[in-house]
Order: sequence, then structure tokens, then C-alpha cells
Amino acid sequence: MIEWDDSYLTIKEQAELLSVNRTGLYRKVKEPSKLEVKIKHLIDRIHTKHPFKGARSIRNDINDMKLGFKVNRKRIHRYMRDMGIQVIYPGPNLSKRNRAQYVYPYLLRNVTPAHPNNIWGIDITYVAMQGRWMYLVAIIDWFSRKIVGYELSQTMNKEFVIKAITNAVNNHGAPIILNSDQGSQFTSPDYINTLKQYGIKISMDGKGRALDNAITERFWRNIKWEDIYIMQYETPKALRQGIDAYIRYYNYERGHQSLDGHKPADIYYAHSYWQQKHIA
Repeated sequence: MIEWDDSYLTIKEQAELLSVNRTGLYRKVKEPSKLEVKIKHLIDRIHTKHPFKGARSIRNDINDMKLGFKVNRKRIHRYMRDMGIQVIYPGPNLSKRNRAQYVYPYLLRNVTPAHPNNIWGIDITYVAMQGRWMYLVAIIDWFSRKIVGYELSQTMNKEFVIKAITNAVNNHGAPIILNSDQGSQFTSPDYINTLKQYGIKISMDGKGRALDNAITERFWRNIKWEDIYIMQYETPKALRQGIDAYIRYYNYERGHQSLDGHKPADIYYAHSYWQQKHIA
């Protein structure tokens, strides 16, 4: 970002050049220390590989690495909360929850998606970069496993979540149900009103029900271990380009065991075409 006040580039223009959401750029954010970045990256790797580990186990894992510093459980817990990490076991939900009136019931107990756009799942994950991090929101069609929408942001704000939903609906049509956790981005009035505007039924995982979003968790592991950890992107623009390329590969080229080796896009569009012909 250009620091001087008389820059000939507006914030919007700079954000577009960097391929980031401009809503997170209007206020100065204190630069994290190198140690904070290192610890958060370690937490991300450990959690991605072992999502059942809580703050105590992650603290022990990091201290056992003998990296020349020690961390305590309080710091790990705080960083996990900052990163939006939810441990996969019945227990406290680490996502910051909003007011109770914006929490909706879980609609998917014993429900199996029957066709594309029947059920979508949405989630946010921490994305490591060299010396920094960003956040990625992704929307997955549960029937085909296709990524139907995604956005990057420097902060976990509701705006980039709503933008991802709007783009996904514009490109693919609205799902019947959209499932999320109870994080503050998903219990904000703007999020709720956006889904109501599109006539989407709102479903939210109950407290301690992280396994309900297992499809998205598998995608996080895939993109991190197959791309992000290997490439170690240096800039938001490079990260954006890398994620764009990986998601194209994931949707159109990567066979999925759960789909009997088929690609998500093949399943999604084949069934969507059949639905249209059947309705016609």
C-alpha cells in the first residue's frame, strides 16, 4: 500500500491492484511481530493436520520443537480465537458468537443433499503467507463438492463473506439451504438479511458440532497441503492467483474419492443440466 496522503491511487484502485477486499484497508492495522506470525503459522499447520488438538496439545507440540522460545496455553488460545479456529470435538466453540437472536437452528440432521444447489456450506480459514496471513472464505456445494464461491480478505469481516455469497448466487443460482457455524460473520444482521433476500434457508451448526462441516474441513486440508504450504506466497496478489488456479484444478481436474473419481464440476453441471431438462 502507498503510505503518502497525496497518492494518485485511491484505496479502491490500490485494493484492486492487490486483489484484496478494500473494506479492511481503511484503518491502520498494527503489524504483527515475526514471532506472532511464526506461532500462528505453526498453529495453522498443526490444526490442519490434527483438527482434534486443542490449545494445550498445540502448546506442547510447539514447545517440543525446541525453536528457541516457549509459548503458554493462554497465548495459543488467544491466537486460535484470532484465527477463527474451532477444534473438532464436543466442547467450546472458539468462534466469537453474536447475539442469540441471530443464531438459527441446524437443519441438516439426517439430511443428505439430493442435487446441486440443495445444500451449500460456508466457512472461513486462516491462510499463511510469508511474514503475514490472510483469510479465505469458501462456499461448497455439498452434493458435487464444487467450490461455488470464495473471497480473500486481510481481516475476518462480514463484507467479504457477503461478497462471496452474492457472487456465488449470481454465478450459480441460490441454494435451498446454506449451512455455517455460529461465528460472528454468520450471525450478523447483514449476513442474515442477505440470505433472506435470496430466499435461502439458514442452517447453523450447533455448539460443538464442528464435524457437521467436515466437507469444508477436507477442502481446507487439501488446498493447504497441496498448494499454500508448498508455494509460500509472498503477496496478496500472488496468493489470489494461486488460489484461483488451485480452485480451478480442484473443480475441473482433481478426481474425488467420495465421487468415485469424478470431478466436482462434472457432477455439478451434469446434474444441473438434468434438472433443467426435467423441469422443462
